[in-house]
Amino acid sequence: MVGYAFMGAAHSQAWRTVNRVYDLPARARMALICGRDTAKVADAADRLGWDAHTTDWRDLINRDDIDVVDICTPGDSHAEIALAALAAGKHVLCEKPLANTVAEARAMTAAADAARATGVRSMCGFNYRRVPAVTMMRQMVADGRLGVIRHVRAVYLQDWIVDPQFPLVWRLQKDRAGSGALGDIGAHIIDLTQFVTGQRISGVSAVTETFVKERPLSAESSGLAATVDGSAAPTGPVTVDDAAVFVARLDGGALATYEASRFATGRKNALRVEINGSLGTVVFDLERLNELEFYDATRPAVEQGFNRILVTEGEHPYMSAWWPPGHIIGYEHSFTHEMRDFIEAVASGVDPTPSFADALQVQLVLDAVTRSAELGSSWAEVAPALTAAAV
Repeated sequence: MVGYAFMGAAHSQAWRTVNRVYDLPARARMALICGRDTAKVADAADRLGWDAHTTDWRDLINRDDIDVVDICTPGDSHAEIALAALAAGKHVLCEKPLANTVAEARAMTAAADAARATGVRSMCGFNYRRVPAVTMMRQMVADGRLGVIRHVRAVYLQDWIVDPQFPLVWRLQKDRAGSGALGDIGAHIIDLTQFVTGQRISGVSAVTETFVKERPLSAESSGLAATVDGSAAPTGPVTVDDAAVFVARLDGGALATYEASRFATGRKNALRVEINGSLGTVVFDLERLNELEFYDATRPAVEQGFNRILVTEGEHPYMSAWWPPGHIIGYEHSFTHEMRDFIEAVASGVDPTPSFADALQVQLVLDAVTRSAELGSSWAEVAPALTAAAV
């Protein structure tokens, strides 16, 4: 694995747990973790359960005993690492968003397509697909329980940069992160709604805003936390969006609204999706991760109303390996489910999902949102997901 901060810790927990929870056709051994700081990566290896550590990601590529490379770095290094790993015959799991640019995402998708012919698999880590309630939501839509999908509403709200004195960490720098709230959390709700509805976003009209233009430079930063030495620290420009709002049309005819903000004061990690159909409505709220709200319009009028479904039964997606009904699971379990699906697919010789092609399509939506916002919210069509080879 490359990277050991927030996502590195989440992925490590999943790799440690997955074979102890699920009976799988292959077993994961946590062989080698990579990070730029020798002391920090050594500590991470010990704390997170890795056999060894290195400061050069090429060591992962060159070792014959490593089958999988898991990329948990900022977006500016995804393409280089993934392309090298695929070329070396390593299966690749890459965090979202797939890359910082459409060109990089196309190149990665083309490389994944070529590697597939030799049995090398790849997947992008949109973990919220693996929340049991979300997977059940998708099944309900696919089974026709909501009828014709007409509206999609999705928000993902955080507040960790509301303070203008919060330092200029890498997530606020375009060359490192690619974009701000749009790519960081907006990518999640784009993928989640397309996954649940089975429809893809075809066009958007968007606005974005950067509320705090300059921030103190950080002496030391990691993930979502940072420190600043002294009160008169020099500042640097914030080069990403703080918030993005857009309306969209889906290719199945539905209308959609999306809001991604890291300036929603009081909202720590609030993701909510509502799907309205001709026969009903289903709602998922990450702060109530084990539940769905379902309105069934086919019931008699005197019985209609939103019902709470507690998604903890053994028959529910992923839940058979966990606890008795009613015993809830949490955020970290979505990553365990992600690793389960990845291992099963690789061991069975099938392609895991979401593929790099799926992730490229999300990247194309991000690009359309950016183009629309830059052109005064004019309508922007989502470009076709052609691979670099096809281009």
